[in-house]
Amino acid sequence: MFNGAELRELRKEKQLTLQNLADQTGLSVSLLSQIERGLVDPTVGTFWKICSALEVPFHHFFRPQSNPDPLIRKGMHKLIQLKNSKTKYHVLTPLQEGRIEFLLIEIEPGQALEQEQISHSGEECGYILQGELKVLLGEREYHLYEGDSIGFNSTSPHRFINPGTAVTRAIWARAT
Repeated sequence: MFNGAELRELRKEKQLTLQNLADQTGLSVSLLSQIERGLVDPTVGTFWKICSALEVPFHHFFRPQSNPDPLIRKGMHKLIQLKNSKTKYHVLTPLQEGRIEFLLIEIEPGQALEQEQISHSGEECGYILQGELKVLLGEREYHLYEGDSIGFNSTSPHRFINPGTAVTRAIWARAT
């Protein structure tokens, strides 16, 4: 489960004020303060913005404190699901502080990963295992189906939506 106090610690460790973080993310100081105090759960889009500004992978706040083993066995992957989201993120990356984030994402029908297009540093690529996924990338829209893949620079504003009637399952990688 997400811990706002850990967010506050990391922000202070990086010597950022709430205003600095607000300026980097485009979020309000008030919202960031409420997230840090555990009064509000961030949306997925908000969470991506925070992780990007703090230069940590998405799973950073959900990781075990130490995991020196480079192997994750079937059924042992960390599951991330924010309270206000019907999307599940299975963390496939055994390295906690690596530059590549590797996820299995499950998106319920009609659900979007973000409410608005987001952008952040790095690059992303994804492969659709099951279902379909609409990718809004800047001004363009791509409709992906099982077996399709996509890759792009994450600084381009993007958003993902499951327009289908079945759960979409995709392997996703993000490198910083």
